[in-house]
Amino acid sequence: MSVVTRFAPSPTGYLHIGGARTALFNWLYARHNGGRFMLRIEDTDRRRSTPEAIEAILSGLSWLELEWDGEVVYQFARAGRHAEVARHLLAEGKAYLCYCTPEELEAMRERARAEGRRMLYDGRWRDRDPAEAPPGVEPVVRFKAPRSGDTRIADLVQGPVTVANDQMDDMVLLRADGTPTYMLSVVVDDHDMGVTHVIRGDDHLTNAFRQFHLYEALGWDVPAFAHIPLIHGPDGAKLSKRHGALGVEAYRDMGYLPEALRNYLLRLGWSHGDEEIIWSEQAVQWFDLDAVGKAAARFDFAKLNSLNGHYIRAADDGRLLDLLCPFMERLLGNPVDEDARARLRAALPGLKPRAVTLQAMAEDAAFYLRKAPLPTTDKAAKLLTPDAREHLAQLRPALAGQEDWSEAALEAVVREFADARGLKLGAVAQPLRAVLTGSTTSPGLFEVMAVLGRAECLDRLAAVSEHG
Repeated sequence: MSVVTRFAPSPTGYLHIGGARTALFNWLYARHNGGRFMLRIEDTDRRRSTPEAIEAILSGLSWLELEWDGEVVYQFARAGRHAEVARHLLAEGKAYLCYCTPEELEAMRERARAEGRRMLYDGRWRDRDPAEAPPGVEPVVRFKAPRSGDTRIADLVQGPVTVANDQMDDMVLLRADGTPTYMLSVVVDDHDMGVTHVIRGDDHLTNAFRQFHLYEALGWDVPAFAHIPLIHGPDGAKLSKRHGALGVEAYRDMGYLPEALRNYLLRLGWSHGDEEIIWSEQAVQWFDLDAVGKAAARFDFAKLNSLNGHYIRAADDGRLLDLLCPFMERLLGNPVDEDARARLRAALPGLKPRAVTLQAMAEDAAFYLRKAPLPTTDKAAKLLTPDAREHLAQLRPALAGQEDWSEAALEAVVREFADARGLKLGAVAQPLRAVLTGSTTSPGLFEVMAVLGRAECLDRLAAVSEHG
C-alpha cells in the first residue's frame, strides 16, 4: 500500500503554528514512506473563508518548503460529489430525512442542559414515515449511526481508543438547503484522494468515531488515524498569541529561517534519542509515528531562538545575505545597493556568531550601512568625553596615513598610538568603537574597521569632531 497523507486546513485565518506542525508531520510521514503528501483547502464555510487566508496557507507552506503533490483540492468545489454520497446512503436506508423544527431542536438542547449532559439528537425521525412531515419544514439528511455496542479505533499515536456508540447521535449529512456538512465532506474527500493515513490534532479524535461509521456504511477502507497532542504554552495553558500562537508568516517576518522552524516544530512532540539539531534529510529518514508523544508539547521561544541561531551560523553566506537584505531595507528605509551588499557580506563572519534572528542581525548590522553621524546609545555617548574626543582627533591623522587596512595592521596602529601617550588600549578603543558603531557592543573593533574601510572610518571620526 502506497502511503498518502493530507493537510486539510480551513482558510479562515493564517496558517498557525499548530497547523504548520500538522502539515510537517504529514509531509514527513509521506516522504519517509515514499508516498504522497496532498493539500486540501476546506473552504466550505463561505462566510469565513477568504482568498487572503488561502494565500497565507499556500505561501506559509511554500516558505516552510513543505511541497505538496498534485493540485490543491478545494472542498467547496466538490459539494456536488458530497451530496451524491449522502443521497446514496439515503437510498440504501443508511440515512434518513429528518423534519425536526428549530423549536424541537432547541427543546432538546434545553432538556440536555437541565440534565447536565451534552445535546444528542434523539432520533425521532429515524424510523418515521416522511409522509408525516409537518408543512413548510425542509428536511436535513441524517446518518443512521449504530446505537449499541462500542467503536474501537487503533490510533497510531493515542493507542486503542473506545467509545460507546450510544454517546454518538445521528449526525447531519446534508443541511436543509442541500449543502453537505464537514463530517461528510471530509470522509468523501479523504476516500476520493486515496488518503491512507489521517494525521491531525487530537481535538479531532472524537470526529474519528463518526467518520469511522461513515466509512463502514459506504463500504470504503478506513484510513489509519493518528491524533497528535496539541501545543501548549510554556505555562501549560492553551497556546495563545502571547505564547507564540502566531501565523507562520509572523515567524518569517521576525527573521526565523524555515529550516530552523521545521526543526523546532519537529521536536514539539516527536523525538529521536537526544538529537536536537535535525536536518530535513535526517528527519525524513528517521520520522515515524511511534515516536510521537501522547502529552501536549510546550512552546518555548528560547529553544526556537537557540535553534535559529544555529541555522543562521550554518547558512551559506550568499543565501544569508539575500535573506538579510530585506530586513536591512525595512529597518533603514532605503534600498541596499551593491556597495552596501559587499560591506554586509564582509561583515557576516562577525555578525553570525551573535545572531538569533535575521531581525536582530539586521539591528546589529545597521551601523555598517548608516551614514555619519550615527545615532549613539547613552552608554556610548558617555564614553565620548572631551579627553576621548581629543585622543580620537589625534588618532585620525595616524589612521589616514595607514595603507594596510587589515585588522592586524589597524590594531598595531591603535596600540602604538595608545602606548605613545601612556594610555591603556581601552581608553582609545572604546571611544573609537562608540564613534564607529554608535554603541559599546559590536563585533571586534578592528574587524569593524576593516569592514567599514578607510574612507568610512575617517568620515565617522571627522563627523564626531564636527559635532562635538
